[in-house]
Amino acid sequence: MANVVFDRVMKRYGNTPPVIKELTLRVEDKEFLVLVGPSGCGKSTALRMIAGLEEISGGFLSIGDQVVNDVHPKNRDIAMVFQNYALYPHMSNYENMAFALKLRKVPADEIKRRVMEAAKSLEVEHLLERKPKELSGGQRQRIAIGRAIVREPKVFLMDEPLSNLDAKLRVSMRAEIKRLHQRLQTTFVYVTHDQTEAMTLGDRIAILKGGDLQQCDTPHEVYHFPANLFVATFIGSPQMNLLTGNLSFDGENAIVAGQGFHFVLPRKPSYREGAVIVGIRPEHLVPARDDSPNRLTSTVEVTEPMGFETYVYLTNPAPGAKAEHSAIIARITEEMPPRIGDTLVLAADPAKIHLFDPSSEIRLV
Repeated sequence: MANVVFDRVMKRYGNTPPVIKELTLRVEDKEFLVLVGPSGCGKSTALRMIAGLEEISGGFLSIGDQVVNDVHPKNRDIAMVFQNYALYPHMSNYENMAFALKLRKVPADEIKRRVMEAAKSLEVEHLLERKPKELSGGQRQRIAIGRAIVREPKVFLMDEPLSNLDAKLRVSMRAEIKRLHQRLQTTFVYVTHDQTEAMTLGDRIAILKGGDLQQCDTPHEVYHFPANLFVATFIGSPQMNLLTGNLSFDGENAIVAGQGFHFVLPRKPSYREGAVIVGIRPEHLVPARDDSPNRLTSTVEVTEPMGFETYVYLTNPAPGAKAEHSAIIARITEEMPPRIGDTLVLAADPAKIHLFDPSSEIRLV
């Protein structure tokens, strides 16, 4: 078994506040787990603790059935791919891929077999005699991934491996990494600040903020059922719209209203009358029909044609809205999108409207 378990793991430097705050998280055998969050949230620190490159200040970290708090990195049976490739410039690409196996005194014929198999799977056989400086960024990253593959580790660790690549190459390399995981059937832990990478690659996504785990679930659950305001706005592009409103009850219905909008939702036990923050994703705002009970009226400020759809930016109707609530975005797929200055009436499916507590910022479910 190659699961990875964080059991109340903490990391602090000296007397400063902890970078990781009692992280409890289980990465299942053969799972692709993505650690995602903004810069400074502790995701790379968590990865480096798995690798043994950072000491653990508290709690227990296990790989398989072994607690590895005090196990030397070379004895953990992991392989790591770094953001900057970390290839030896004086060695050929073949020598770079074979280096760790030579240190382990693996027989030469076995080294050649593993290197050639990895090179073939990554389509870099023709590059093995060259040196890293002769390769493009994408080719270097394939060599770095190949160096990890030949070790046949229990766990692959990847620390923002695509961040130095251009946008088009990042897309193709994402697909390569996904296929690689499916073929190898090994546990992957992947760190990124890019929520698109997280959504497309992960079996599950663990979202971190300030060293705290905010939510860990499948991309579908994280996107459609965010645990709190941070997850709701961090995951999704464009991000979720937020409106300030007031919740009241009318029989079996919950009425959420504010400046320029009025929504009727099914009443739920967790709802309480008073102020709420309303969250709606841009694709869930559609041009309203005359009989729609859920209506938001606003003025078009900017349009961004994207081909199949148009992003429409509208003024937030609430006076004094917070900066993060300052604009409303709708994704319109009609052939004739609205023009700047138009008044637009939008509707939303009640099942797609999220309510958050303004104090705790937790989603009301």
